[in-house]
Amino acid sequence: MPAIHYQVSSLSFQKAVNALCLCFSALWFITFAHSSTAAPGLNYAVQNAQGETVNLSEFAGKVVYVDFWSSWCGPCRKSFPWMNDMHAKYAAKGLAVVAINLDVEPELAAQFLTKLPASFPVRYNPEGDVARSFDLQGMPSSFLFNRQGELVQKH
Repeated sequence: MPAIHYQVSSLSFQKAVNALCLCFSALWFITFAHSSTAAPGLNYAVQNAQGETVNLSEFAGKVVYVDFWSSWCGPCRKSFPWMNDMHAKYAAKGLAVVAINLDVEPELAAQFLTKLPASFPVRYNPEGDVARSFDLQGMPSSFLFNRQGELVQKH
């Protein structure tokens, strides 16, 4: 009889271990899988030059090149002429180049744009919440979305 009791206990213990493993796996998935693997998208509110709230989804159906920049960013000064060229060459074919400024003071962005005007849409996110959602690693940072709004490349 003790052998049977031991086998039942062993079986119950194995079920408990399996249940714990399943719980830990589910907890890990809920905690980490959604937050760390979510890709940026175009459903974010930003401001236009007039300070009105607009949504990046206004560019839906196009190939969208999103570039985050600030007035103090040296490499950003080099990227603006290139983005102007890309906009001139490919806008008619469905490319939308969108630069999102992160300066807290709008005057700094205005001074930058006086020296390096943009022929493409410029949007503003002084709070930086959109940049945080995109998990920027530095500036300039760019993201390319296909016509379905899916992230296909980041730099």
